[in-house]
Amino acid sequence: MRTNKYILLAATLFGLSSCGNKKGDYDASGTFEATEVIVSSEANGKIMQFNIEEGQLLKADEEVGCIDTLQLYLKKMQLLASGKAIASKRTDINKQIAATKEQIGKAEYERKRTENLLKENAATQKQIDDIDSQIAVLKKQLEAQISTLQRSNASITEESSAYEIQVAQLDDQLRKCHITSPICGTVLAKYAEAGELATQGKPLFKVADVQHLFLRAYITADQLSQLKLGDKVKVFSDLGEDDRREYEGTITWISDKSEFTPKTIQTRDERANLVYATKIAVKNDGYIKIGMYGEMKK
Repeated sequence: MRTNKYILLAATLFGLSSCGNKKGDYDASGTFEATEVIVSSEANGKIMQFNIEEGQLLKADEEVGCIDTLQLYLKKMQLLASGKAIASKRTDINKQIAATKEQIGKAEYERKRTENLLKENAATQKQIDDIDSQIAVLKKQLEAQISTLQRSNASITEESSAYEIQVAQLDDQLRKCHITSPICGTVLAKYAEAGELATQGKPLFKVADVQHLFLRAYITADQLSQLKLGDKVKVFSDLGEDDRREYEGTITWISDKSEFTPKTIQTRDERANLVYATKIAVKNDGYIKIGMYGEMKK
């Protein structure tokens, strides 16, 4: 890996030194890179389907395979059944307290009737007091009944919520059994096949966005003051021999740390040069390949 980096830096320095002495045509050179994503399994189980091939173009969020979901599905069905059983225990408070409220209503009606009789000296104050006492007892019973039923329903609600959370967790695990591409790109490598056992974290395939590439080039400290993020530059792809294609590029990243050129450079002065890595975004028309050499001109 270090050897490849030195080779790249050496080739870059050659381009930079050529530019510095005004004999070269380019300001920097490097290789094209892509945003690569290694998609790993998020679930454990047998890979039931995995229909992709290297070089295949995928859309973002496109499903390309799935991992066995039978046990998770059965567990979800069990939880849903348990949740329904718990929910069926919920009490209708109005129905439960209807009898007590009716008793209170009858007692209040009886009090009014007795009060009218008292005005005609056909009843006693003690009868009124007894009815008032009966009404007070019934109202306290009603309050206690409502409180008990509300606590019971609240407990059932909490228990049902716990089941709902477990079902939501299973839904999330079921979604993770579906293998999808996180980006729109081309499959670079396939690491598993249908029928194999997948475990969480196991790499399944590598996908790269080859429509939007980056030219990683190195510039000198002198050039650093002439470039900034967002600058538009010309990028040339090296297709072999004298074949070049020109593209518009945008500088999206400039390293904040300098690097010494490798010791394979012959002279001490050249080895002492500092270079800065840059990334130049380029829209690919299909001709640029990952790892291909390219050049940049301001």
